[in-house]
Amino acid sequence: MFDDPRGRFRPGRREILFGAMATLAAPAFAGGRADERAGTPTEPRIHRMAPAFDRMVAPGARVTVIATGIRWAEGPVWVEAGQYLLFADPPANIVRRWRKGEGAATFLEPSGAAGTDPTRIREPGANGLALDRTGRLLIANSGGRSIDRFDLGTRRREVLVDRYQGKRFNSPNDLHVARDGTIYFTDPPYGLADGDASSLKETAVNGVYRWKPGSAVELLDGSLTRPNGIALSPDERRLYVSVSDDVAPRIMAYDLDATGRLRDAKMLFDAKPLKAGGGAGLTDGMKVARDGTLVCSVPGGMMMMTPEAEPLGLISTGTPIANCAFGEQGRALYMTASDRVLRLPLRAGWQG
Repeated sequence: MFDDPRGRFRPGRREILFGAMATLAAPAFAGGRADERAGTPTEPRIHRMAPAFDRMVAPGARVTVIATGIRWAEGPVWVEAGQYLLFADPPANIVRRWRKGEGAATFLEPSGAAGTDPTRIREPGANGLALDRTGRLLIANSGGRSIDRFDLGTRRREVLVDRYQGKRFNSPNDLHVARDGTIYFTDPPYGLADGDASSLKETAVNGVYRWKPGSAVELLDGSLTRPNGIALSPDERRLYVSVSDDVAPRIMAYDLDATGRLRDAKMLFDAKPLKAGGGAGLTDGMKVARDGTLVCSVPGGMMMMTPEAEPLGLISTGTPIANCAFGEQGRALYMTASDRVLRLPLRAGWQG
């Protein structure tokens, strides 16, 4: 931003873009997590915010709906070896599989914890999904309150970690796997029916954690109210965390030291203007492309932005878009959007 010589405020490029995005987001409104699933579904739209968007998404590209009838779509991950997409439905306690020509079908049920009390556990199923270095499925188990590993071949499942300093996690939400196998994950109280007031809550914080096989769980940040989506930069020197706070939705960026611990933190992206503009949803899931481009849930849809948080483009549907995943060797972006799953073709040769 800058001031003109006559003393009148003139908005800079970012302020103009934010204003435009708030206008685009205006038709659908959602408040906090309890209302995050509000909004009126509309035909998916692509909003180009900067010329650099065109190198990822070709002019004329269309978003298609590939699955419907989901209670709350979450945590997509593309399995290249099987050429299929897995995605979670936490309240239904199901992980579904989608493959071209076959549609979506139940893959894992229960996906989280079986036999939970709905008056105490709000989301019994799996939430965020990822693959480890050997292709095994990693699960942020909201209902089971743990990080699990599931072998896609043998279907053997094991709990990797479920406690910090002897106290159970709240409801692990999303996770990212570093190249050395370290798992970074978030633990808000969304899976608990009463949230922070739940009698099941054992930890004093809603934490951002990391766990390396053979080591103890480390709390990286316990100051965030609602840590949610999480991802590392391509060089693994920066950690991004979305904060789904109804009052202060934002994306945090943490610089990491050589050991992977936090060195400093800053707010990278303030989503309050988008929320104030009426955008459905909050800052939620995210992925980072190989060139550093961030693809992040924001109020109003799924936004692509530079590592410096300059908006490039927005995908809107009238309802929240909770999370995303690159698939087909970077040729597609899959998005979980409330009761639907979407596919956006990406330019050939652009690697996500």
